[in-house]
Amino acid sequence: MVAKPPTTAPETPPAVPRLKLEAGEIIDRFELVERLHQGGMATLWKVRWAPGHHPEDGDLPLIMKVPRIKGGEDPATIVGFEVEQMLMPRLSGPHVPRYVARGDFTRQPYIVMEHIPGETLKPRFDRAPLPVDEVAEIGAKVAQALHALHCQHVVHLDVKPSNIMFRPTGEAVLVDFGLSRHDQLPDLLEEEFSLPMGTGPYMSPEQVQFVRNDPRSDLFALGVLMYHLATGERPFGQPNSVAGLRKRLYTEPVPPRTIVPTLPEWFQEIVLRCLEVQPDKRYQSAAQLALDLLHPDQVALTARATKTRTAGTLSKLGRWFKAVGAEPPTDASAAEQLSRSPIIMVAIGVNNNTPELDRKLLATVRRILQIETGARLACVSVMKIARVGMDKLTDGEGNSLHVKHLVAIKHWARPLQQALSMDDQRLTFHVLEAPDTAHAIVEFAAKNHVDHIVMGARGNSALRRYLGSVSAQVVAEAECSVTVVRV
Repeated sequence: MVAKPPTTAPETPPAVPRLKLEAGEIIDRFELVERLHQGGMATLWKVRWAPGHHPEDGDLPLIMKVPRIKGGEDPATIVGFEVEQMLMPRLSGPHVPRYVARGDFTRQPYIVMEHIPGETLKPRFDRAPLPVDEVAEIGAKVAQALHALHCQHVVHLDVKPSNIMFRPTGEAVLVDFGLSRHDQLPDLLEEEFSLPMGTGPYMSPEQVQFVRNDPRSDLFALGVLMYHLATGERPFGQPNSVAGLRKRLYTEPVPPRTIVPTLPEWFQEIVLRCLEVQPDKRYQSAAQLALDLLHPDQVALTARATKTRTAGTLSKLGRWFKAVGAEPPTDASAAEQLSRSPIIMVAIGVNNNTPELDRKLLATVRRILQIETGARLACVSVMKIARVGMDKLTDGEGNSLHVKHLVAIKHWARPLQQALSMDDQRLTFHVLEAPDTAHAIVEFAAKNHVDHIVMGARGNSALRRYLGSVSAQVVAEAECSVTVVRV
């Protein structure tokens, strides 16, 4: 539920009495086909282009969202709809419905957007607890959707099962932006209301403290969602008052493995990290969270992973005193938080690099990490395999070539760890098996939302210039920045 605003309603656009909408009616350029859902705040209609208005590219299935305005509604309903009308034209990509049109409040307010087929994530909660692999897959897809949203300067602030859908191609789609905040637009909800806004079970501690600009709030909500899917229980219950919401500032959730002992330690590590009270102790970006969910074997375990009980009475009392006088963090916008939490990828040529190139590559990565103190580093090596036929997976002594590559890149990174005192949570190691080295590097970078690739390049022989180098292909195809180190 959304926390109730003050009884004094803010000034809003004058509400014009609306006739009851019926199938077959024409609203501007759209014909109402079928009412799909009627909720407390809005009605959803399946619509199509009205005769004479069908554009050339108008084959997209459409849905119209119409706010329920009859007089006496929660003013947050009206303001939230204004927010959504303001935000949606600025959003793009596969993780949000495509925006088509909107109507103003002087005639008929509505939003027309792409109709995403299928159900929301909500029905899956009826089957909880789900297998951990399924929960991790869902979590990774939602984290990737949140990363795409945060890259567009938006914090969703209402991540919950009913606001998550999936395309037939698998991508998670976020819907309902009525409580969202855009870095570059006025925050109407913050201006007009003085109580926390959100859905009780999923609100982050900083939302309870009236902070609406931190993208890590969405990661807290995703942690709640994964906890519930894996255990069948909500970590903080279902509070419906501000006093109940504030308990999450000093009350720890029961460790998931206490409820479902078969859950792996890496899953508990990830979820409890998402649910940390202080945003600085959580994952610092949705991309970094997705990286761990996609590579659970790389998750660095801490005391969270083996925790079996919540804090005792004295510890809880101390947390309460700390929460009473705590000032909420207010400095992190979506853009700022993303800029200081990148994922850096270094491609290491285990069999090809010379000692001199390795030293220069190491020095380059070290300089970048000294500047980007919140960065995650993914050390990657590509083990080439044949496109057709059987590959030799062991050396002459029977040792796994994959393991040898993994040992080699860990050995390469050891001086870096020691020099920068890097903890294991900032570092992962990946051996990719692929016939095309450049394609494997580019694909890994795209799938894991890498911000910067660092790689070495050997000498420019005539043959390499003729055939094309791996580094040149990566520079040409990668969607992120690339630094090529040469000797």
